[in-house]
Amino acid sequence: MEGLEMTCFQIISSVGTARSSYIEAIQKAKLGDFEAARECVAAGQKEFLKGHEAHFSLLQKEAQGNPVGGSLILIHAEDQLMSAENFKIIAEEMIASYEKMAELEKKLGQ
Repeated sequence: MEGLEMTCFQIISSVGTARSSYIEAIQKAKLGDFEAARECVAAGQKEFLKGHEAHFSLLQKEAQGNPVGGSLILIHAEDQLMSAENFKIIAEEMIASYEKMAELEKKLGQ
């Protein structure tokens, strides 16, 4: 497997793991476990950064005048990168919403 393909699969693997962590964070928040939800987001962010760094290395090569070429695998890797980033945003918003709902329930229950 060539360098570009390896980098693409590294991106896909890392951001796929990140996206799974973000989805797990939403599930934890739904159950009211906000600390665990935030831990899942943090774990996802670490994985996302691995993929982002691999993607950035390709951008640096292009900027230095070394074309990396294009391929369906690269397009897929970039798509997965953006998808994971969007899931992080959604997870953080949902955690905040679930926290507000939990606070409201506590106030109404008192």
